[in-house]
Amino acid sequence: MAGSTFNNDIINKRGKVMNDFNLNVLIKEKRGLLNHFAAKFTNDPDEKEDLIQETWIRALKSLDNFVQHPKLMSWLYVIMKHTYINKYRKAKRVSEIQDTYIGLEGANNVVHNNGVNKFMAEDIEKAMCSLTPENYEIFRLFLEGYKYHEIASYFNMPEGTIKTRIHMSRKKLQKQLKLYKLN
Repeated sequence: MAGSTFNNDIINKRGKVMNDFNLNVLIKEKRGLLNHFAAKFTNDPDEKEDLIQETWIRALKSLDNFVQHPKLMSWLYVIMKHTYINKYRKAKRVSEIQDTYIGLEGANNVVHNNGVNKFMAEDIEKAMCSLTPENYEIFRLFLEGYKYHEIASYFNMPEGTIKTRIHMSRKKLQKQLKLYKLN
């Protein structure tokens, strides 16, 4: 994140201006604490770095709240925690989908063909990309573990519409990925 550049002036809703220098100083000042927070979730240095970067990205999306937040570190910790939880939920969902579509012959099967898994992951990604951008995003949030009402609130749509779109997306993906379906 340290190498990233932002627009010269970022203006929040209250009309205050925060330039690149102030933002970079703030990011550098809070780096140590965020690294400490990330260590509570993972010991992997790459995962910690990703978690810190994703936390900043999400925080900067709400820059108007971010600049004036009275308990900045508490807020960043909550963002980091939710980011980690969402990542865990997504990994769990992906694992469930792979278990469904990979076609493992048995629970005792210990031989894994990474080449097949790679092709399968590419096929799943291609199938996902065939969805409309809005349906892709709805289905992605569903896979990450968000509830119907949370997705409906995010898209400002009725919950029934979200359920229908997820159902239709699931059917479309099943049709495209029928090669991998277990009988």
